[in-house]
Amino acid sequence: MDHIAHSDDNIRSVELSFGIIERIRENRTASLAELTAETGLAKSTVHAHLTTLTNLGFIVREGDEYRLGLRFLELGEEVRNHRSEFRLIQGHVKTLAERFDERAQFIVEENGEGVYIYRETGSHAVQTDSGVGRRIHLHSTAAGKAILANLSEERIREILEQHGLAAVTDQTVTDEAELRSELAAVRERGFSFNREENLRGLNAVGVPVRDANGEVLGALSVSGPSHRMKGEKLEVEVPDLMLGMANEIELNLAYPQ
Repeated sequence: MDHIAHSDDNIRSVELSFGIIERIRENRTASLAELTAETGLAKSTVHAHLTTLTNLGFIVREGDEYRLGLRFLELGEEVRNHRSEFRLIQGHVKTLAERFDERAQFIVEENGEGVYIYRETGSHAVQTDSGVGRRIHLHSTAAGKAILANLSEERIREILEQHGLAAVTDQTVTDEAELRSELAAVRERGFSFNREENLRGLNAVGVPVRDANGEVLGALSVSGPSHRMKGEKLEVEVPDLMLGMANEIELNLAYPQ
């Protein structure tokens, strides 16, 4: 029993450390007093966690404030570069952004959410807070729907049960039957749309990318203001180029040089 209690204490300690890290991430910087107030923990407990995280290089102290350390950047790059397929896609994201002068990204699914792996912006692209590593809903984004449409029925059901269908905007599809109908259409035509469903005033197109085994690896998407991303550009021009690019990537993955 003593061993189990000690193990539980260790788990709780890890939870507390990551809770403090999340608080600092949300606030960008935070003082010991602020973290103590926000977490409800004893000042000595918070200080002990901050000291340990600082010694490990995950937190940096600047005067009375703490911020996240660049050690996280090192780990993030390691995670992203772990799969060689991702590195092949990076250049294509940049090409899309330059070609359409909009924002382009590559997103993968992890634990039922979308995660930005690469993002590039054209000179006239809308700047939003969706940076690399950011997590998003799948059902309200073009890339997310492109991924969902190519998952197994069992996996789709798991994701919907876990995350539900939150109304991100008043245009978000929140009815499961309607979403499933749209996913069937995505499978049929090969690409997906997001019409102001994740951010008002922003439309997007998503195209799935499959790995050498034919499994969905992630999805490319291009997004822009609804007054520019509409009509033939949204429904024909952008999807056509993206489908060709996805096919090129998939051929390179299936038959590497």
